[in-house]
Amino acid sequence: MGLTAHVLAIDAGNSKTDVAIVTADGEVLSTARGGGFRPPAVGLDTAMTTLTHTVTQALSTAGLTTVDHVSACLANADFPVEEDRLAAALRARGWGTTVTVRNDTFAILRAGVTEPRGVAVVCGAGINCVGMRPDGRTARFPALGRVSGDWGGGWGLSEEALWHAARSEDGRGRATALAHTLPAHFGLSSMYALIEALHLGGIEQSRRHELTPVLFATAAHGDTVARAIVERQADEVVAMAVVALTRLELLDEPTPVLLGGGVLAAQHPQLNGMITGLLTDRAPKAAPQVVTASPVLGAALLGLDRVG
Repeated sequence: MGLTAHVLAIDAGNSKTDVAIVTADGEVLSTARGGGFRPPAVGLDTAMTTLTHTVTQALSTAGLTTVDHVSACLANADFPVEEDRLAAALRARGWGTTVTVRNDTFAILRAGVTEPRGVAVVCGAGINCVGMRPDGRTARFPALGRVSGDWGGGWGLSEEALWHAARSEDGRGRATALAHTLPAHFGLSSMYALIEALHLGGIEQSRRHELTPVLFATAAHGDTVARAIVERQADEVVAMAVVALTRLELLDEPTPVLLGGGVLAAQHPQLNGMITGLLTDRAPKAAPQVVTASPVLGAALLGLDRVG
């Protein structure tokens, strides 16, 4: 390391990438924002090209060409073999002397704690959970959706709401106001019309995420089915947190449990209130809190942990 160590911090999610260049004493020299990092969708080469543009911008603004350490928290780094592959791709770019790659959920966790100790549950488009201790031990889940045992997240919640609403309208399921509130969001009069629009492309599939806030609003008005979906999401969040705390032997110690991602950061009273209540029952010493800091801060802190 030189007299002044420099860290390149990268928080690359599916929708956007934030980059920061920081010194060992925490001074931010530059920042940059770019497009999402989605190797499974566009291929690793294309994803790295997009990332390179953002990193080059930050390095240029800071007046640097390389740094001492690259701390990258990346979406789709779900298994150690994927972390190794992505770390090799970053090393090949020559941005730093050393490179560390972690799943992007670790950035949210580190952004919310004063030391690398705690558990974070992220509920955005999907759901994920990680935990860490200062001794380097971590807890994590594959977080690949239903195939890896996960339930919920914004996409899953919208799918569940659509399922119940469709069955309510055609008589196969319990009556729920979702059968009216979901299509009404798109100016439609029935679930049949909404299903047809989604199927034929009148409404882009990507817009399904807009239905998650509708679900929460319907639950807040007392709809039994909508409330049950929200309650299950709370239970899933707490189940992941408790397992991570147990694996790290932190269940009986005061430990922060960070809540992040769009669904949890929105702080819906029913969801977040129930999470707090369930944690009180199952992990009384856990201290839940919503993370509002930018995740790239977490990537930077993880890098500063590395350079001391």
